[in-house]
Order: sequence, then C-alpha cells, then structure tokens
Amino acid sequence: MKFRVARHTTNLQIIIDFYTQNLELEVLGRFEKHNNYDGVFLGKKGLDWHLEFTVSLEQPKHHPDEDDLLVFYTQNANEFDRIKANFDQNQQRPIVAKNPYWNQHALTYLDPDGFGVVLVHPI
Repeated sequence: MKFRVARHTTNLQIIIDFYTQNLELEVLGRFEKHNNYDGVFLGKKGLDWHLEFTVSLEQPKHHPDEDDLLVFYTQNANEFDRIKANFDQNQQRPIVAKNPYWNQHALTYLDPDGFGVVLVHPI
C-alpha cells in the first residue's frame, strides 16, 4: 500500500520551495491542466508515501488547526541538524506547538499555507 497526502494550495512554487529547500524533499512528478488542476508530488524516491499539492482556479478554504500537522521523524542527529540548519538559513523560525509533546521532542514550523510541520529529534 502506498500513502499520499493531498492538499490544495494557492501557489505551487512557494510550496515546492518550502518543502524542497527546508525538508529536502524531491519533486517526484508534476501535472498540468488535468481537469483544470496543476499539481506536484513531493517526497523521497523509493518510499511508499508522498505529498501532493494542487492549484486550480478555485481558491482553497483552509482553516488549519494548531493540531493539523505533518510530522517528519529524522533518522539521526546529523539529519536533524542539517534540516534545522535549512530552516534557519531560509529564515523559518519554529513556533510553540499547542501539544507540549512536540515542544519537548521536536521543532514545529508553519508552511506557507499555515499548516504545522514538525521536525522530530531522533529517538
């Protein structure tokens, strides 16, 4: 089984830049004018999951809650430090998470749509 998280957005390039420059995700594929949608698939090659972001003439009606999160578990301290440095370099500052667990074990950022992205310290 494969897993995809799909979300509508207002600007694909801003989303692509956020997820590729900070989290080092790769563009796995794209599509244009598919039933009036353009989209991109972001993830890592060889994994059974990816993120899909789409745009169309219809604007998204998002109401992100503080607990709407994409959680990324780093494999080791080097990966955590490298990705944290990416966020720092791109002037992305962590926020205080609503759930105290994430404040103790991770850093939380907001993506361009206002959804939380959690970078978890290696266990």
